Amino acid sequence: MNLNPSQEVQFSDEIHVCDTFRASFSEYLDGAVTGREMHAIATHLRACPSCDQEFSRLREMQASLASLRSLKPPADLGLKLRVAISQQKARESRTWADRFSVQWDNALRPLLIQVSAGFAGTIALVGTIALLVGMVAAPESVMAHDVPLSAITAPHFLYSAAAERPIVADHDTTIVVDAAINARGQVYDYRFLSGPESPEVQKQVAEQLMLSVFTPASVFGSPVRGHMILTFDGISVRA
Repeated sequence: MNLNPSQEVQFSDEIHVCDTFRASFSEYLDGAVTGREMHAIATHLRACPSCDQEFSRLREMQASLASLRSLKPPADLGLKLRVAISQQKARESRTWADRFSVQWDNALRPLLIQVSAGFAGTIALVGTIALLVGMVAAPESVMAHDVPLSAITAPHFLYSAAAERPIVADHDTTIVVDAAINARGQVYDYRFLSGPESPEVQKQVAEQLMLSVFTPASVFGSPVRGHMILTFDGISVRA
């Protein structure tokens, strides 16, 4: 296919616009963008089948990942973290004698645990320490009761039990709502962040929220309450 210079420039601009929107898909799903940005992304998805297909694929992937149960942290995670941190500090010690002293001291503690836990515990401990040494960058703030960010997931929209309808308002605007979602994936409360707050508009928004189903937030695989920022576009201007 041959393109003239003006067509090549237009084609290049379209690719750049799509790349810009696709880079924001993950933040859009997590509700980490502003209401204006949400409206812009939603408008682009309606106009670009390719981006809409990519967004649907990403949303399905996140929904599948959210359904997986996370592994519970081992009971001795705090001890393993401290051992890994001490070993990392030992490698950065100023003298060979300091490194030898710290490494020898740390080697005795995990050895006692490995003997009491048996061969299976030995394999788990060595594998966990090797992983933690590669991941820990700033050991000073690590504590045994810290919750890994990977064990926490935010709510995600799954589907609506009814066909989506435009919200009828007195003027063209974007409505942004902070929805509170329970452990069953249902909205039990909400508040307006921007947009008209008339009783009529609130009733329409409430109807759509009550018919929406979400993947609830979770901590270590257990569903919990959470919040999600939702935007309603396609506003109809009343005649």
